[in-house]
Amino acid sequence: MQHNVDGTHDRREILLRLARLGGASACVAGGAWWLHRRSHRPEEPVAVNARRDHTVARDTVLADMSVVRGEAPAALVRRAVGELGGMNRFVSRGDVVVLKPNVGWDRTPEQAATTNPEIVAEVARMCLEAGAKSVIVTDLSVNEPRRCFARSGIEAAARQAGAQIILPEERKFKEVDLGGEVLNVWPVLEPFLAADKLINIPIAKHHSLTGATLGMKNWYGILGGVRHRLHQRIHESLADLAAFMRPTLTIIDAYRVLVRNGPTGGNLADVEMKKTVMASIDPVAVDAYAAKAYWDMDAASMPYLGFASNRGLGTVNFESLRIRAVEL
Repeated sequence: MQHNVDGTHDRREILLRLARLGGASACVAGGAWWLHRRSHRPEEPVAVNARRDHTVARDTVLADMSVVRGEAPAALVRRAVGELGGMNRFVSRGDVVVLKPNVGWDRTPEQAATTNPEIVAEVARMCLEAGAKSVIVTDLSVNEPRRCFARSGIEAAARQAGAQIILPEERKFKEVDLGGEVLNVWPVLEPFLAADKLINIPIAKHHSLTGATLGMKNWYGILGGVRHRLHQRIHESLADLAAFMRPTLTIIDAYRVLVRNGPTGGNLADVEMKKTVMASIDPVAVDAYAAKAYWDMDAASMPYLGFASNRGLGTVNFESLRIRAVEL
């Protein structure tokens, strides 16, 4: 079933309503609609000392963003990427692909503090199906990394899908000038510097400092050093990271959403089942959409969104993009 939606307000409200419904409502098989973008995003400046720009070009036919809601996490992410043209749009034969889930905490999937392992595994499978030479899954955990990767379920699921797990060790960091307004020389986990393609797979959850942690906040996991120093100017540092880490694709796991007491969580009462996955070539727009859908926050309350948009890294006006929304 296809719906044509006219008017910016209508487009915005329909998209937000889809995300907010959660997984309890009746599903409509094959339901979908096109939402056409109205304006072009400015050209993105090349970040200082970035190995290369990992982004893909916009397409005049394919969607810029997808929002898919249903029951099975693996099916959701496969459909979300499919609505953007499939993984072959993003990964070429022989690529080394690095996946960046959120594996920051010693939590189970049900606690929604780490990315859903089924989603990470399915992304790895799709990359290998597209011809990737190898798929690496890595993150700099806040809690002890081995426990985080094991308890989150990500290590076992990713390995079963054919991916390689790289745990952070001191020898695997390289000093890099990030060229930011706040971020200058910092140790960066080397797989992120050597990748041919980068796919960001954060989980949507509440954050005590920024209101929510989504795609751009997930890049904190590339950095070594004393990261809490960045909290003094956290919004500027997030924009710096967004300028440095130019991902091929951002996939937000909103299957379980930690709506309160993030980012660590722990109480199942703070978790809501939304059963949604979002994917986009625009890292600013997909963050802006999730922030608005689940916490009613925008660039006024989350300044890093505006900072990143002003640098030409994406748009906060997600409703202006070409978006494919589907219920399975």
